[in-house]
Amino acid sequence: KYNRCGKSGLMLPAISLGLWHNFSGFDDLKNSKQLLFRAFDLGITHFDLANNYGPPAGHAESFFGKVMKSDLKKYRDELIISTKAGHYMWPGPYGDHGSKKYLIASLNQSLKRMNLDYVDIFYSHRPDPDTPLEETMGALAQLVKQGKALYTGISNYKPEQVKASAKIVREKGEKILIHQPKYSMFDRWIEEGLLDTLEQEGIGCIAFCPLAQGLLTNKYLNGIPSDSRVTKKGAFLKKENITKEVIDKVSQLNKIAGKRGQKLAQMALAWVLKDKRVTSALIGASKISQLEENVRALDHPDFSQEELNQIDSILKPQI
Repeated sequence: KYNRCGKSGLMLPAISLGLWHNFSGFDDLKNSKQLLFRAFDLGITHFDLANNYGPPAGHAESFFGKVMKSDLKKYRDELIISTKAGHYMWPGPYGDHGSKKYLIASLNQSLKRMNLDYVDIFYSHRPDPDTPLEETMGALAQLVKQGKALYTGISNYKPEQVKASAKIVREKGEKILIHQPKYSMFDRWIEEGLLDTLEQEGIGCIAFCPLAQGLLTNKYLNGIPSDSRVTKKGAFLKKENITKEVIDKVSQLNKIAGKRGQKLAQMALAWVLKDKRVTSALIGASKISQLEENVRALDHPDFSQEELNQIDSILKPQI
């Protein structure tokens, strides 16, 4: 299933694969390579990266570049490849945030790591409070004009920042294609104005962390498994996030998913995609079986009003 991205000509798969986790220096790269191939076979044509993905930073792009060169090059025109810049990458005053100097250097480095002439989407990964928005957006527009990116994107921007950014990019003869915010049953901030703003501006939306970093799966119902990302070095999901209250909510949601004939992860993905303003849900995967299971979320995308009400009653108050 492919959805139109905002008011653009670009279609994105309803489920996209992110390389934030599981493509680091600590992972089995043979397995990671097979994940990419299987994703593509399943119709996932969009691979999402960032310059700082690893660890170490840059490793996910370097790994992807090797696979691109050895196996995927002939499929380049069938793929949407995105990357981002905005977090710390190198020492000194030019290795972080949103200056023109940093963004242009970052994309040049990313293209080299990934063995690409261009990326399809280049994002400002986060707003920079110390750099004028005109400079950050001007850099994105310039990179499109130079042919190093086909489209521009923003991530983690608030509604008022989206409006201001869209105006600047329009004035430079380009358009913001997409916004990448965090969105899941456990983190619904985009419902409070952001989705409305994106619709008004004709900007698509790709949700990251739709499974709340694995919480919205049945993985943690019986404690923390030894192969969980919680046990990995540099993990973002901490043991202290997995509270009894969270597990109670997950357990109740799991029962609703069971009645729908779905796994919890499948229901959580379908729930994120139920709003037509959400173009795609960005998943991570460490096993091919996870990937295949998640894609089957699209087999049962619809919710009854009763199901939505039950889910809302479980989620309130929000975590």
